[in-house]
Amino acid sequence: MKANLGNFLVGAIAVLILFSMSMFVVDQRQTAIVLQLGELVRVIEKQPGLYFKVPLLQNVRFFDSRILTMDSVEPERFITAEKKNVMVDSFVKWRIADVKQYYISVRGDEQVAQTRLMQTVNSIMREEFGKRSVSDVVSGERDKIMEVLREKADADARKIGVQVMDVRLKRVDYPLEISDSVYRRMDAERKRVANELRATGNAESEKIRADADRQREVILANAYRDAQKIKGDGDAKAAALYAAAFGRNAEFYAFYRSMEAYKQSFRNKSDVMVIDPSSAFFKYLKNKAGK
Repeated sequence: MKANLGNFLVGAIAVLILFSMSMFVVDQRQTAIVLQLGELVRVIEKQPGLYFKVPLLQNVRFFDSRILTMDSVEPERFITAEKKNVMVDSFVKWRIADVKQYYISVRGDEQVAQTRLMQTVNSIMREEFGKRSVSDVVSGERDKIMEVLREKADADARKIGVQVMDVRLKRVDYPLEISDSVYRRMDAERKRVANELRATGNAESEKIRADADRQREVILANAYRDAQKIKGDGDAKAAALYAAAFGRNAEFYAFYRSMEAYKQSFRNKSDVMVIDPSSAFFKYLKNKAGK
């Protein structure tokens, strides 16, 4: 009785183990294939859920169905149409499009698939860079190059069940040994341009300053000329007025002039004059009528 119960328990446990071994779950982020003695017998994609297989006879392999990123570890060296070396840092976005073809081509090994993709991208990149100048690969036709890389890489990757979603050039630069000399040349060129602009600015400044000085001299000369003209006109009018006024009475004019002369001559007590007393200077001192 006890032996039968023990055998029943062992059998039940064995059945449970076999039943658990026959079940597997496919996540929504995964694709699965069922293999029987190494041969592919079933593909499960885009249908997540609980599935069954023959225990011990069949096994299941799971693959990530999401978009994966393959990033270059080190920048690669390429040669342009000008025979100049450039260092290119890139990455590739890819996913498994046909899991059956993927398993048949690379045995489902992601590392092998990435190696194949990297070789393909590098080969296409070498071909495309060899057709273009440094200016084109750096900025001029960069977007076009990336589009060509994606199309050609995707066409080749389809042979192994992979879809290339995107190829991006993160950085395109000169090798380190060339970059230093390029930067020095650029720095020297910038300094030369700055010195040229500075010299041009100084020349323009001197030109403006000289023109301003010339205009100042012209303005002052014109002003002095106009002032002298106005002063001359004023003196002429004053002389005319004096002549008209004193012309009416010449005797009074002579008397007025003599009084002005006396006033100027005897302004200070210390003034001394040595003059003949019979001089005409004293005619109005001797006789108020000047006779």
